[in-house]
Amino acid sequence: MKLMPRDEKFFSLFLSQVELICEAARLLLDGVKAGPSRLALVATEIRSLEHQGDEVIHEIFTKLNQTFITPLDPEDIHSLSTALDDVLDGIEDAAHRMVAYRLDPITGTVVELAEVIYSCSRVLQKAMEALDNKKPVLEHCIEINRLENEADILVRSAVANLFDNEKDAIQLIKLKEIYELLENTTDHCEDVADVLQNVVVKNS
Repeated sequence: MKLMPRDEKFFSLFLSQVELICEAARLLLDGVKAGPSRLALVATEIRSLEHQGDEVIHEIFTKLNQTFITPLDPEDIHSLSTALDDVLDGIEDAAHRMVAYRLDPITGTVVELAEVIYSCSRVLQKAMEALDNKKPVLEHCIEINRLENEADILVRSAVANLFDNEKDAIQLIKLKEIYELLENTTDHCEDVADVLQNVVVKNS
């Protein structure tokens, strides 16, 4: 890809965003596996990471406004950073909602979805590193799309199962919302992949 002229700072900031996403996803998975008490603790840590993410995206937007020649189209930098921020926000929102709703027990579906989100985060990191090093990105985008489809199938099955078997209406509403929040987070990962594919097309 022809990404010259190049300002290394933007790529460094993108990588910072992805590192925060990976850490938040790891904490989320740790929390849902360990149970409600641990999840309450990690939700606070994830909230702190989300604040750090806000600072990074603010720095990106500030730099974007101050830079005449950027390594990617300005609208792509804006779209990519915003899509990455949405992933981190999604993880934080899901963790907060589970704690606020006092979800107990934490279902196997929640754990499975958290595993998918963590897998997505690792692939996003590989994709951003590939972009930074001008290496192929498409294979990572395809894998993110596959993982998003996996999450979608999980949620459809889980929601159908809720309506068939869950007798507590409040619990049904809570779980359905949490499943959908987690699935939406994988949608945000797919949004990042879509932006990356667009960047590759423009710069190839």
